[in-house]
Amino acid sequence: MPSAMPDRFANGLTQADLAARLDRFAIETPSWGYADTGTRFGKFMQAAAASTIEEKFADAGQVHRLTGCCPTVALHVLWDFAHDERGNLVGGAGEAAAKVSAAAKTCGVRVGSINPNTFQDQRYKLGSVTNVDPAVRRVAIEHLLSSVKLAQATGSTLLSLWFADGTNYPGQGHIRERKRWMHEALGEVHEALAPGMKMLVEYKPFEPAFYHTDIADWGMAAAFARAAGARASVLIDTGHHLQGTNIEQLVAFLIDEELLGGFHFNDRKYADDDLTMGSIDPYQLFRIFAEIVMAERELGADLPIAYMIDQSHNIKPKIEAMIQTVMTAQEFFCKAMLVDFAAAQNARRKNDVVMAEAAWRDAFATDVRPFLGEYRCGKGLPADPLLAHRGSGYETKAAAERGGRGGRAGGTGSYA
Repeated sequence: MPSAMPDRFANGLTQADLAARLDRFAIETPSWGYADTGTRFGKFMQAAAASTIEEKFADAGQVHRLTGCCPTVALHVLWDFAHDERGNLVGGAGEAAAKVSAAAKTCGVRVGSINPNTFQDQRYKLGSVTNVDPAVRRVAIEHLLSSVKLAQATGSTLLSLWFADGTNYPGQGHIRERKRWMHEALGEVHEALAPGMKMLVEYKPFEPAFYHTDIADWGMAAAFARAAGARASVLIDTGHHLQGTNIEQLVAFLIDEELLGGFHFNDRKYADDDLTMGSIDPYQLFRIFAEIVMAERELGADLPIAYMIDQSHNIKPKIEAMIQTVMTAQEFFCKAMLVDFAAAQNARRKNDVVMAEAAWRDAFATDVRPFLGEYRCGKGLPADPLLAHRGSGYETKAAAERGGRGGRAGGTGSYA
């Protein structure tokens, strides 16, 4: 379908400018998004779901082949690397990393962010790095330090940290004491980062802790990151906020503080965060991207942001949901590039609220899907990756090879 979009837009950009920025817009998919997942009430099986790291990489490779923008895969240390009965990496970090990296390369992808696990071990029932027991805190920190070595061995440059630490009842924990323990742990991990590595600190207001969470919001994550060191920044999970939070405002704030490190993309209606990106509030997603694009225009350079997906597709087929999310990310990032920021600024100077808002609304209303189809075809990709996947027979073949297995690995998908 020929694109109805003009070659040059009101903001001065051309279709070639959009294409050039899209070429640099990479999105990381998560290994756990391809495995059987569920909720705290149960795990739901799909015949084509991946159960080994090799199958996860194969599925991620299918997504990358069809979209052309997903070259890396986020890995979970506990779920994706072989461990012995004592919890040690089989063969050590070097051997484990070599095996996993080779499997990724075979499927046309690379190892992306490394995600430690400080929430599943029984020792962490009352906390990991903020546990009152110093021996448990040490176990958790040693796992984080081991994850740094694993990242270095795989060539990963990102350590992604989320902690379930918190309490369920008033008086259960000494909040300021726990804060200091978190500071100490993050500082030690930051000190151990390999050259070129960055550390992302995520936050969550509740779940699984229901009274207080040790890193409950973006402000706490920013304070911890700043205290840890220059290579620590904040990871925003778009589903991890209280109702009504203005996410694009905190995105803008963190950009200005040079503390925005990355995203975990998903969507939610109430309190969970595993719905496909943009499925509930696409305008919010557009507004988030608009703040990023505006900052990049002002700086004259791309922001060093890691764009990652964190979703557990319990009902939708795994690969289809992943492709949907990737296509949505491209669509709304492209829409954000069409905002006439100069016109909005001129309207603001005149206190013309209506026309300032119109700059956002006009860009959001533009249908960029025909342009994206042409863009993909120009790169030798299918115009519609989702339809191409459905027509490829991949799902049927995977289901025939994998279906009927019990006890799948890969996590529940209801934690991070």
